[in-house]
Amino acid sequence: MKWCRFQVGNKVAFGMVEGDEVVEVSGSPFETYQATKSRHPLSRVKLLIPCVPPTFYAAGVNYRAHAQWAATVGLAASPNPPTKADIGYRANNALIAHEENIVVPKDSLGVVEYEGELVAVIGKKAKHLSREEALSCVLGYTLGNDLSERTWQKQDRTLWRAKNTDTFKPMGPWIATGLDPNNIDMTIRLNGKVVSQFNTGKMVFDVAHYISTMSHYLTLYPGDVIWTGTDNATGPMRPGDVVEVEASGIGVLRNRVVAEQ
Repeated sequence: MKWCRFQVGNKVAFGMVEGDEVVEVSGSPFETYQATKSRHPLSRVKLLIPCVPPTFYAAGVNYRAHAQWAATVGLAASPNPPTKADIGYRANNALIAHEENIVVPKDSLGVVEYEGELVAVIGKKAKHLSREEALSCVLGYTLGNDLSERTWQKQDRTLWRAKNTDTFKPMGPWIATGLDPNNIDMTIRLNGKVVSQFNTGKMVFDVAHYISTMSHYLTLYPGDVIWTGTDNATGPMRPGDVVEVEASGIGVLRNRVVAEQ
């Protein structure tokens, strides 16, 4: 099943994507819901971010090849991946939906890079989960593009600008259920050209490990999202570029890059 959050006119609702249509539901996948008789052509709805997360979590460096690359360009002190699962936070103000524009601020030096990631969406309240239980609280998975302004990343201790500038966190297009998070093929394209490919089975710490570890110290709530990291080297995007993050079983998250006016 694919859950979307969409807008038609002034109305915002959740829906189930069935082929080229969206079946509108009353309620939400995080509580109770019922399918309505309203069906909308997918091409005529505006897709919104699939959920508004109560808390927006992001894994630290979580792929070996990316850790090695980060060390070569001065973004990390060591080429070795972390020895424990580290979690950071991102800001909801940075979230934008599929097909919305990424805006590069006027004072950016232009080194804004893509980081395509698998995103786990929590479906029910969870605390003190074992590794074996961890995935039971997941509703499904969506896609994220964890944009990074590399000059600011080297300057700002908390990464407040580098990671959390408005529009720097595209997420979508919808939430797909029933997937194995340890075997999803990821592809990132820039202007139609493949710039990175990897399988989520290469994560240093998988989704179950993160959820179990986190749940021993904090409560996870429906709608929380956990971005799980990217692999390989990343590269710059410039105004006029179109970046796509694609995953098997989910779909494509597409955004255009524009300059701030």
